[in-house]
Amino acid sequence: MTVAIMQPYLFPYIGYWQLINAVDIFVVYDNIQFTKKGWFHRNNILLNGKKTLFSIPLKKDSDSLYVIDRFISTEADKEINKIIRQIENAYKKAPYFVDVFSMIKEIIQNDERNLFKYIYNSIIQICKYLEIDTKIIISSTIDIDHTLKSQNKVIALNKALNATKYINPIGGIELYEFEEFKKENIELTFLESNIPEYNQFGNEFTPYLSIIDIMMFNSKDDIKKMLIEYKLEGNSNV
Repeated sequence: MTVAIMQPYLFPYIGYWQLINAVDIFVVYDNIQFTKKGWFHRNNILLNGKKTLFSIPLKKDSDSLYVIDRFISTEADKEINKIIRQIENAYKKAPYFVDVFSMIKEIIQNDERNLFKYIYNSIIQICKYLEIDTKIIISSTIDIDHTLKSQNKVIALNKALNATKYINPIGGIELYEFEEFKKENIELTFLESNIPEYNQFGNEFTPYLSIIDIMMFNSKDDIKKMLIEYKLEGNSNV
């Protein structure tokens, strides 16, 4: 059983979907602290040839709260409609605009105001579109001691799910100890994404944009090929 665990991000880049596609069970954290600098409620699109940030407005609250305890602003509709217009203007001439835009619009206009549930819905809908059939589980529904932190919590979640292999994005390689996973008979590996280049209206390629950009410029079959463009790195010494 192969497991990955991640924070809930809104329309994340291709590496996030590669990770979901690479595992049997994908755990998405709802009981994790919100951070303003994270990608919970924002991402980048390509607008007029430039990387442009959009952000769903949130209700003012403590940044120490869990994501499940944060909410979209009750006055967000105007900004949400502006974001939809930005996406439409950015991609209306893209080859797969007709296939994708209505889904993106529906996701962004979702009436759900709980931030986690709003993001979770977006993940489920994109997985359906990309035909990713990985089982997705919300972290708080797993029977562990949820006061555990960092590596200890990750190991506990893996054990509860009877994982034999855990895959983490390569950016977190300094956060985990191979020996600690080995003690629990869990193989620890890291996914290094190969960011595919594709035509963005003939402009110089801009990587690490939202999955929205990839879906607008690439067929579903081409994206499926991108989903397996990565390397898995482990530790040959354990």
